[in-house]
Amino acid sequence: MWCTLHSYLVSNRAQRIGDRILGRNAGIYRLLYVLISIISLLPVLWYQFSLPQRTILDADLFIRIGQGILLVYGIAMFYLGARVYDMSFVLGFSQWRAAKEAGKLPPLPFRTDGVLAYVRHPWYSGGIALIWGFGSITDIYLLTRLILSAYFIIGTVHEEKRLVSELGDRYRAYRRRVPMLIPWKLKKIP
Repeated sequence: MWCTLHSYLVSNRAQRIGDRILGRNAGIYRLLYVLISIISLLPVLWYQFSLPQRTILDADLFIRIGQGILLVYGIAMFYLGARVYDMSFVLGFSQWRAAKEAGKLPPLPFRTDGVLAYVRHPWYSGGIALIWGFGSITDIYLLTRLILSAYFIIGTVHEEKRLVSELGDRYRAYRRRVPMLIPWKLKKIP
């Protein structure tokens, strides 16, 4: 249910409805989206951690090393993504400020430098790695990991459609050069 709510609230349709309801304060929609996403996730996490769990795969040294690599990769993707993303825009502060000052929302920022030269969605990629990089493999966590991994992949595909619709040929050209989730292409040095 949380995945459905989160996806709906980020959709163009929900944003248009939010803009109509908020009127002159439409610039605050993204900020509200972020807050609702975080607050609504807390009871889901609490519920998951409160359930009795049964270990289905003991984590031996080999699995722990693999999880450690995934954790380092995931943290690196979040850190490197935060270095190139406009965090004020991601969190909604830029939209709120622009709407208050100019009465219109700022354009979607588009960058292809830093980690974005190697992977188009470093936070989705890092998110998947983090999901699998910690904790024991239990019946509950395995199901949660599978659902969230699928959610990240489906969300990435939907995000791609939105970016193509908003950025057009610039984004299409970028998609041809840079992998979506796994940075497997090495950047050519001139």
